[in-house]
Amino acid sequence: MASTTAWQALTSRRFLLTGWPWRAIGYLAGGAAAGCASLLVLLPVFLLGTVGSVVLVGIPVLVALGLCGVPLGVFERWRLRMVDRRPAPDGHARPERPGVRAWAVFRYREQATWRELAYALLMTTVLWVFDLSALVMALIVPCALLSAPYAQSFADPGDDRIQVMKVVSVSSAAEAWALVPAGLLLLPVAAYALTVAAAARGALARVLLTGRERELGRRLAAVTRSRAELVDAFEVERRRIERDLHDGAQQRLVALTMTLGLAGISTGDEASALVERAHRESRLVLDELRRLIRGVHPGVLSDRGLRAAVEDAADCSPVPVDVTLDLPGRLPRTLESTAYFVVSEALANVARHSGAGRAEVRGRVEDGVLALEVRDDGVGGADPAAGTGLAGLAVRVAAVDGRLSLTSPPQGPTVLRVELPWIQAAPSG
Repeated sequence: MASTTAWQALTSRRFLLTGWPWRAIGYLAGGAAAGCASLLVLLPVFLLGTVGSVVLVGIPVLVALGLCGVPLGVFERWRLRMVDRRPAPDGHARPERPGVRAWAVFRYREQATWRELAYALLMTTVLWVFDLSALVMALIVPCALLSAPYAQSFADPGDDRIQVMKVVSVSSAAEAWALVPAGLLLLPVAAYALTVAAAARGALARVLLTGRERELGRRLAAVTRSRAELVDAFEVERRRIERDLHDGAQQRLVALTMTLGLAGISTGDEASALVERAHRESRLVLDELRRLIRGVHPGVLSDRGLRAAVEDAADCSPVPVDVTLDLPGRLPRTLESTAYFVVSEALANVARHSGAGRAEVRGRVEDGVLALEVRDDGVGGADPAAGTGLAGLAVRVAAVDGRLSLTSPPQGPTVLRVELPWIQAAPSG
């Protein structure tokens, strides 16, 4: 899976073969240039506003200067994509009234504006110096060693001794070429060091320039909504279990009770026949209860884990199902329960609605996410609004901060994909 941040890229074995070192160099070089340019522009404006404020002329300049972080924040969020490809919301809300004055007043009341102003001050005073220093310190040594033969060619014919970085003395072309392998070996070190520096700079930019309050607010609203939907889904599930007990197991238990009652007042062959009938009915009751319990939380899931539970569900499906699960042992209880619910409900939909001749279940853990995929070769056209249980699946998945996607064109195939974040917790069992 492709890395989305420089931190993730550093852990890749193929890091040096990717474009991330060059992205890091570009990010730091751009930061040095942008910070230096900001200093050259904002410092004269600040001095002009400070001097002019004596006669009140400079006050509007200083007020406008307080909003300089807003456009700089837009540029820096765009530039942040070089080392962090994740979404970077600005944290600003839409002004309530039109007009420049209303916009300025509204922006001054937002925390995001003050964070962007703080970033602008850091950018023009400290950060561009850090970017430039990181580039120079990481590249100067390998570049000096690699250029030693070139520098040696310009040495004085009478005294061909040169000083590489004022430290290493070189007196011949052979000695100069001997430094080239050392420079080549230091280039990977410089690549890692520059990427670490760029990742740290990007992390600081993300903290100051992204909208944490709005993102947290959206997440809180999503959690509240999913919690309400989950309560409704649990209520529907409770009614389904109650209905299944009433229409299935309860009716069989009533019949079993009546049969045993008749057997108690009968004699001879009639009593034996009634007892045998009661025995058959008791087995049917047990089978009914087992099916009901399996639909809630099968024992094999608690005892043997998700792989065995999914294989058991596949064996019980009237549609042939191929199961391919690459799982690292047992998973957290909540994750296993949600994953099993998704697979069992998806297979039930395949059997009831798809008209498929074969289905397939795939699953694996990738970058801390359990990805499950249920595919069938049916007629397609699955619609969550059609009451096929897909809406309940989406609610169940959203409750654990997961994602569900469905692809079901007419004539098929139908592919249901679910991604569940693997929160490190005590495994089940």
